[in-house]
Amino acid sequence: MMANQIQKPVSSTHAQDDTLSRLNQTDLLGKIFRRQSAVHTVWANRKARIGMVILGIFILVAIIGPWISPYSLNNTGFTVSEPPSFAHWLGTTQSGQDVLTQLLYGTRISMLVGFIAGAITIAIALIVGFLAGYFSGWIDDVLSLLMNVMLVLPGLPLMIVIAAYIPSHGIWEIILVMSLTGWAFGGRTLRAQMLTLSRQDYVVAARFAGESPITIIFREILPNMLSYIIANFFGAVTGAILAEAGLEFLGLGNPSITSWGTMIYWAQNGDALLNGQWAWVLAPGLCIALLATSLTLINFGIDAIANPRLQED
Repeated sequence: MMANQIQKPVSSTHAQDDTLSRLNQTDLLGKIFRRQSAVHTVWANRKARIGMVILGIFILVAIIGPWISPYSLNNTGFTVSEPPSFAHWLGTTQSGQDVLTQLLYGTRISMLVGFIAGAITIAIALIVGFLAGYFSGWIDDVLSLLMNVMLVLPGLPLMIVIAAYIPSHGIWEIILVMSLTGWAFGGRTLRAQMLTLSRQDYVVAARFAGESPITIIFREILPNMLSYIIANFFGAVTGAILAEAGLEFLGLGNPSITSWGTMIYWAQNGDALLNGQWAWVLAPGLCIALLATSLTLINFGIDAIANPRLQED
């Protein structure tokens, strides 16, 4: 009798542990299926699929570009200002460098600058937007005022002024300038989403349950905003790539590095179009346009996650 009474609580405890284990496994499987469904939704969108293929090609070129380039980047022994030919598919520069080699090397720098600046920009936008949207009162008032001021100031002239007065113009300085001037729009968008989600019933229930604001934001709200965050990230990357090219073209970057922006800068200085070297200008400009287009196309698929009515059959 005593043995049976002792065994019953033990078996009950094991049953509870099994139930919790099954619930955790079910929750994990649910998360995996939701992620697979999100990826399938993006891939099912024809525009997003095209954008992902183009982006994948650029990423591959950025990784293996220096190894597949036909010549060394430092090789300046070719005929200067040569038009496209079999030996030099995109011609040569005024200093005797191969344009195709510059394009392949520049892909890595341009994409690195764009994605790092985009990540920093969206991080700042997340912090400001989440704090302003979740906490009301003076925190929201101060941060909203800051965002409004940054939105009123024109972006490109502000970047030009800041870049003109910084002591050095390396890659990280350009990334810092773009990050500090490009976060306001994303912060405003994320603040609006945070305001909407923070008033949902499950968030209110989590507050009454005594959950901390950090736990509520990261466990309850953030998973429901991933599509908006990713969309804002791709938008920030697109803006950073275009801004980097603009600053380099204006001579406010580091002309000693090789990127798509510096290629256009040196092509303009060398009167490439007047000398018939159209490929020197067209190639980096086309790459910038294609990369920005690919990120925009991927956003169509991401929008379909947030709005199921946009999903394609």
